[in-house]
Amino acid sequence: MRPKLAPENTTLLLLVVGATAVCGLPLLLLFKTGLTSEGSVAVGPLLEAIQSRSVQRALWHSIESSLWSALGASILGTCLALIIGLTDIRAKGLLVFLILLPMMIPPHVTAIAWIQALGPASPVLQWLGLAPEIGSTHPLYSREGLVFLLTLQHSPLVFLLVRAALRTFPRELSDAARISGAGAALMLRRITLPLLGPSLLAGFALAFVAALGNFGINALIGIPARYTTLPVLVWRRLASFGPDILPNVAVISVILAFVALFAILLQSLLQRRMRASLIGLPQDPLAISLGSRRILVESILWLFVAGVLLLPAASLLATSLVKTYGLPLSLETLTLDNFTEVLWRQTVTLRAFANSTLIAGLSAFVIAAMSLLLGYFLAHKNSGNRRLAGLALTQSEIAFAVPGLVMSIAFILAFIRPIPVLGISLYGTIWIILIAYVSVFLAVGLKPVMAAFLQMDASLEDAARVSGAGFFRRMRKIFAPLAAPSAASGAILVFLTAYNEVTVSALLWSTGNETIGTTIFNYEDGGYTTLAAAMSAVVVGATIFIMLAMNVLARRVPNGTIPWKD
Repeated sequence: MRPKLAPENTTLLLLVVGATAVCGLPLLLLFKTGLTSEGSVAVGPLLEAIQSRSVQRALWHSIESSLWSALGASILGTCLALIIGLTDIRAKGLLVFLILLPMMIPPHVTAIAWIQALGPASPVLQWLGLAPEIGSTHPLYSREGLVFLLTLQHSPLVFLLVRAALRTFPRELSDAARISGAGAALMLRRITLPLLGPSLLAGFALAFVAALGNFGINALIGIPARYTTLPVLVWRRLASFGPDILPNVAVISVILAFVALFAILLQSLLQRRMRASLIGLPQDPLAISLGSRRILVESILWLFVAGVLLLPAASLLATSLVKTYGLPLSLETLTLDNFTEVLWRQTVTLRAFANSTLIAGLSAFVIAAMSLLLGYFLAHKNSGNRRLAGLALTQSEIAFAVPGLVMSIAFILAFIRPIPVLGISLYGTIWIILIAYVSVFLAVGLKPVMAAFLQMDASLEDAARVSGAGFFRRMRKIFAPLAAPSAASGAILVFLTAYNEVTVSALLWSTGNETIGTTIFNYEDGGYTTLAAAMSAVVVGATIFIMLAMNVLARRVPNGTIPWKD
């Protein structure tokens, strides 16, 4: 008789096979399609695609806009982190929440809000008498406008990384510098910024990769500006010619994936050379007294937050409340018909809300369950199990790092034909979007659960084993309850991200399987601006509500699990 696998080994094997099926195999199939010529692996298709002028132009636009926006996001995010993390300004918790809010708002909603905020038809600017002349070029429809919005969208990512790094610094370093007579500027230049080097590099790389794969801002700003990037080029070709052009867009997707993976690899190599060992425990961060300048610094911060949040939000709301786009907001033009239309009358919007709620909720639940099990094995003292679980972790991180539109192409290639043996076709159904969400966002839900398991005492496992508890009993009675708050926090982050996204589903949706993100994008792209604004306003309200609801978990999860809570 064959020896039976232990329950935990069987579970781990199933997890790794599942992660490989939804993360690794679609990407492998994408690379196989993009790098195959006449049945054999070759770089010919890749070289042929790169020689195309349209691909060259789109590739340059992608790299150029991503580099400039990543630089801007790094400078802005680092300045905000240093001010909030090292000085004695007040209301830090609220400021952190508001600074991170744009990161949670879908990029296409951000683009729509700013288009309506700064354009000639802006209700707010018309009311203030500052609107550009009707018929003039929109100020955002340019390379600079695209970089500006990408910078605002991704600066919270850098802020988050730098602020977290500041909180790990031992106070002895700064205390010793201050005792030696070093002022704040000298301490920043000689100690803080050099030690922040790896985090600054990671923030720049993260902002670069996020901008590289951003679809909503690149499409809504880039198309009118005639500044086409690679994600938009892929979307336009597939939307125009359908699945018949899959091999062509697969090659372009491989180029985009190579650029993203090269950026991540370069960042990893440079980080290793810049890493410095710190001795001492992290303590409460500094609170450098600003003295008489505190009111000025606080005023600048609050003006920045108001400009980034209130102007586009007010414009979005004002546009959703007028009868026709372009009318100034007044008692005569005020109406709630747009909200009534998207919430009650339009079947497509009702279906989109239902679809997004269903697949975002299911993907959050599946990822939470997988994360609880993978987190256990990743913190396990059995090195063999830990290495096998690490394989699943690596695949999930690659799927998250690769631009969402590339993953969409990978899933189309993987599921355009019926699944072998089962004979089930997922292409053109809502379930292909669900599987894509699980693949792309698994790393998001897994991170906080890993942190929770790494904080658990190894004696818990030993005591349970000595008592005769099997694997599933240990998980049910001990580890799952302890890690549940972190899993719930990760699941909420997954739900929030999947509920609003458009990049992954832009190529996977079909009639009857619309998502909130694709419906808003299609409304704006089709000229139904007031309906797009109303639906976007609902999404922004839901996002803020979910973020506030996450605060309830703040005291029950490890520090740092919820980004804006200490």
